Amino acid sequence: MSERTSRIPVALSTSSIYPLGLDAGFAVAQDLGYDGMEVMVTHRADTQQARVINDAVQRFGLPVMAIHAPTLLLTQQVWGTADEKLWKSARLAQDVGASAVVAHPPFRWQGAYAVRFPELVHQIEQETGIMFGVENMYPWRAGGREAKMYLPHWNPVAYGYKHVTWDFSHAATAEDDSYEAVKSLGSRLRHVHLTDGWSNGFKDDHLVPGHGNQRVAEAMELLAEPDFGGTGFDGVVAVEVSTRSARKVGERERMLAESLSFARYHLGQEG
Repeated sequence: MSERTSRIPVALSTSSIYPLGLDAGFAVAQDLGYDGMEVMVTHRADTQQARVINDAVQRFGLPVMAIHAPTLLLTQQVWGTADEKLWKSARLAQDVGASAVVAHPPFRWQGAYAVRFPELVHQIEQETGIMFGVENMYPWRAGGREAKMYLPHWNPVAYGYKHVTWDFSHAATAEDDSYEAVKSLGSRLRHVHLTDGWSNGFKDDHLVPGHGNQRVAEAMELLAEPDFGGTGFDGVVAVEVSTRSARKVGERERMLAESLSFARYHLGQEG
């Protein structure tokens, strides 16, 4: 693996400690040695308020590196209209010192918002200076048929978005090849959700990296190349794994420690 002159930061997504709260996420990240946090905005008030987040930043000594906008199906009631979700996410990012917002592509049923989503993202980036990484999703399948849920598509790679977030679990569900996608994206790739999954139709696994069938190790090693995208990867790798299956004491922490170790090793930062 190649040496880099600058270290790619590895953050912990607060979604990785669900259903625990913001402080629990910061505490685990601090204990395990993560570089920072990605805060997913949910129905929980502690994920929505800059004052609360900044207090955690000060107490735990970890910066917020990205905000995940409430654009999930389960957060459609958070922060008003689809437009408001993006604007408020950008303002929250500004207020907590994050440089990036992660947003899902629009659902097909979101009408005018779905049509002008690329233009809106560009406008918000220009006015706020916050980078929006549009995240890859996956097709919804039922009865052997594929439902077209996103506009223009669940995969942002071919649709001209300036900045992209790549999620390995979503890629597994879509039966996509993350290594080829990462190589194709190059400098457009600005944020990564480090996880894994199995190509199994509709289940979005969010496994510890290395526990699925995605080419995660190879993709991370590609990302770590000094000339990736021409100038090197200029973004954050955020661990976003599901620990809801954890039952034994310390099991959640073990899963997140393993994920961090995987990232450090394949980014050429240890071993």
